[in-house]
Amino acid sequence: MVRRGKPAGLPIINPRAGAIDIGSRFHVVAVPPDVTDEPVQTFQAFTGDLQRMAQWLKSIDVTTVAMESTGVYWVPVYEVLESAGIEVVVANARDARSVPGRKSDVNDAQWLQRLHACGLLRPSFRPDREIAALRAYLRLRERHLDYAAAHIQHVQKALTFMNLQLHHVVTDVSGVTGMKIVRAIVAGERDAKALAAMRDVRCKATAETIEGALQGNYQPEHVFALKQALELHDFYQRQVEQCDVQIEAALTRLKANKGTPSEPLPAPRHKTKAPNAVAFDVRPSLYQIAGTDLTQIHGIGPYLALRLVSECGTDLSRWPTVKHFTSWLSLSPGCKISGGKVLSSRTRKTANPMAAHLRLAAVTVGRTSTALGAFYRRLAARIGKAKAVTATARKIAVLFYNTMRFGIDYRDPGADYYEAAYRERVIKQLHRRAATFGFRLATIDSVS
Repeated sequence: MVRRGKPAGLPIINPRAGAIDIGSRFHVVAVPPDVTDEPVQTFQAFTGDLQRMAQWLKSIDVTTVAMESTGVYWVPVYEVLESAGIEVVVANARDARSVPGRKSDVNDAQWLQRLHACGLLRPSFRPDREIAALRAYLRLRERHLDYAAAHIQHVQKALTFMNLQLHHVVTDVSGVTGMKIVRAIVAGERDAKALAAMRDVRCKATAETIEGALQGNYQPEHVFALKQALELHDFYQRQVEQCDVQIEAALTRLKANKGTPSEPLPAPRHKTKAPNAVAFDVRPSLYQIAGTDLTQIHGIGPYLALRLVSECGTDLSRWPTVKHFTSWLSLSPGCKISGGKVLSSRTRKTANPMAAHLRLAAVTVGRTSTALGAFYRRLAARIGKAKAVTATARKIAVLFYNTMRFGIDYRDPGADYYEAAYRERVIKQLHRRAATFGFRLATIDSVS
């Protein structure tokens, strides 16, 4: 008789692993039960308590700690533990779901500790300290730009209340002509002819058309709303300028440890300045930090290159392959298979700002006469624009990854080369399929 024992549990990969259940008021910490008499302890969310938490973890030789990305409450805990020399793993909540019947702070912490000890948690990407600071400044800057854009909408609403059809005769109310006229109205100017004379020479609408659109019904309450919306817009623009100063200082600190590239900076592909770009020339700093000119890739301008570096840093070896990188961006197809049947291949939703920026770049590059533009147009005609945008964004991400990690120089072969290569590829497929059925394709010239 062979006596059957209990099934062995999962192997312990991290014997000195702890876990924290993050909360807004307190955090529950769980450690292995064999290292202390009280393996579960609760600490308040105050900074002093976080420092005592770090000291306690170091006193019992806990080397790595896992936590879930709960809102923004995990950020101070992460920074305190990281400064104490403890490896911190921020796990995606999707990967650390608790099983039914374990929903409490203590049980969640113990379950998370068990998963981390067995090596079942994948760490989320967290950039280095300097890159994280640059990323924070850029995200704050974009938030200010969103607020400023919202107040431009309030400006348009106030103008509409006064029946000033400015947005119908100028392309952008926040442009040179629009802002001159709006500021003059707030200052007290009511003469439509005088307002139309402020038209910029590049404005397509004539002075007579603008004059007709600016004959409005000026009511004091609407003028007051226009004034406040303009002041708020100007306030956020000043905040953006302050963010630009901090971004430039962060780039200066980053390039201090980088050597000067051997090759000079290539000439820019476009001399026009993108809207909402930073107030300084970012290309030289990025060229020294990255070691290559990312703006030579079609679809990636100076500001997008800055955003990409701020989100993922300069060391892309944290993603073993380009497929890992595009999957992290949620630009690769999903894979839900059961019983050999593909249930879904939809790209999963993500809050990653890089994916949104790359999709915008894909839309822009789709209108160019480049290989990427030809690729976008071919897919848009075959599978629709939405999927074509995702596929083109993935291609741009692949080019960025290969350039940053392997130093591959991007050379655009052109739309004609891409179309010729696509035609040749289709012809080869047709020959192969014809041979499968016992036929042979022939050109029209050979038949005649």
